[in-house]
Amino acid sequence: MAKRAGVSIATASKAINNRGEVAAATRARVIRAAAELSFQPNVLAQGLVAGRTRAIGLLTDELDGRFAIPILLGAEAALSNQEMSILLCDTRGDAIRRNHYIRTLLARQVDGFIVVGDSNDVRASLTADIPVPAVYVYCRSTNPDDLSLVSDDEGGARLAIEHLIALRRKHIAHITGPHSYRAARDRAATVLTVLEEHGLELAGGQPLHGDWSQRWGRHAARLLMTTAPEVDAIFCGNDQIASGAVQALTDLGRRVPDDIAIIGYDNWEIFAADCRPPLTTIDLNLHQLGTNAVTHLLAAIEGTPGAGVVRQPCRLVVRESTA
Repeated sequence: MAKRAGVSIATASKAINNRGEVAAATRARVIRAAAELSFQPNVLAQGLVAGRTRAIGLLTDELDGRFAIPILLGAEAALSNQEMSILLCDTRGDAIRRNHYIRTLLARQVDGFIVVGDSNDVRASLTADIPVPAVYVYCRSTNPDDLSLVSDDEGGARLAIEHLIALRRKHIAHITGPHSYRAARDRAATVLTVLEEHGLELAGGQPLHGDWSQRWGRHAARLLMTTAPEVDAIFCGNDQIASGAVQALTDLGRRVPDDIAIIGYDNWEIFAADCRPPLTTIDLNLHQLGTNAVTHLLAAIEGTPGAGVVRQPCRLVVRESTA
């Protein structure tokens, strides 16, 4: 390319990399020669010179889970826009496998890490083992100096309950997942708080904790119809539970939403959109969460790291189960 443009290799390099020491006419001649030769810069060589590889390592414990894939797609889209690559490693919850991948990614000189959780819960910090910037997504690091991006469970629960109250529902119940999940506990606590703010009590007396499954949704809905037949709305901890609740209520002759309004959580379309009637639900904006993780990580790589917990707002998706 330098020979074709009639310049030195050093001048051609400066022109291609848009450095200011090259005259405009010379730069144009080099760029024209590059186009004629279909020249592509060697990204690896550029990275070695700059001390960066333009590659990011992504660690997840559960690649086939509900939450990791949308976050990954958001991160990948953002990195592609920056002409960076992502190296994906599924640790499958195994500490030995995780340590192996960390060593492998560091040997490849990645510029940073995105660590993806699977339950929006607390996880052990890896910062001591990672000498490059790291951002935690859909999980909270145990190290307060780390930056953790999480879904706003309290805000999502508030959206759901205030929507039901706006529909003039007075007897609202809550069916959710295991009490061992922080997200389930936080949402349940917010349900009670919002109801109290509006002078209401939780129908059934207490949140019903069980599995994240349709089976539990069916069982809990039948239980509510026996113990609290006055229920006119149910906020469910995920869309599987909500879908199961709708099935049980329909079998019992209760109309959704006429008799009982139902709200799910997660906006998992295989359940939410295909339910009959389709479910009103809370969307976690997971794709945006992945995009934001890249933004924060690139800032850290450039020398402006963040710290603490950043909660991303959820959004209410209204469908026929509350209409």
